[in-house]
Amino acid sequence: MDIGSLFVLAVGLSMDAFAVAVCKGLAIGRTSLKDSAIVGLWFGFFQALMPLIGYFVGLQLSSLIQSFDHWVAFVLLAVIGASMIKEAFSRKEEGESPSLSFRAMLPLAVATSIDALASGVALAAVDGNIYWAVLFIGCITFMLSAIGVKAGSAAGERYKSKAELLGGIILILIGLRILIEHLVEGV
Repeated sequence: MDIGSLFVLAVGLSMDAFAVAVCKGLAIGRTSLKDSAIVGLWFGFFQALMPLIGYFVGLQLSSLIQSFDHWVAFVLLAVIGASMIKEAFSRKEEGESPSLSFRAMLPLAVATSIDALASGVALAAVDGNIYWAVLFIGCITFMLSAIGVKAGSAAGERYKSKAELLGGIILILIGLRILIEHLVEGV
């Protein structure tokens, strides 16, 4: 996977965290740079950690799935993307707490990074460079989450569903690209 693809993957994965950060900014109201940094660090750290875990799990399974690894990557990314698109159109509103405590942030950071865990498995399946991926995913999620807190504080809910929709579409397109590249190589 090239650096451009890793960048696009990182942006796609960070959209859930961005959407939650927008809600967090809305709940906090008037935010500070410290608030943005705290949210960015929580989400960036977990978005970087989860693909690393998923990658090493995927490596353990790679010999078992080598002949259909591109399908595994495609299905994982497509399911994650479809879930994000579904959330974008969901009418269910979640009330967000303004707290930035460990107890408030840990579940959010873990929940928004589950898709990154699956992408780590997909990266192992396609022999992706996990170190660049972790760096890109963590840094981009940090930046977008910090921006999301400020955006939520300023603009509110209007960007949440658009971010989830964009992230879902990006992940599905990456999955399609992986599938097509492997199918073309096999011909």
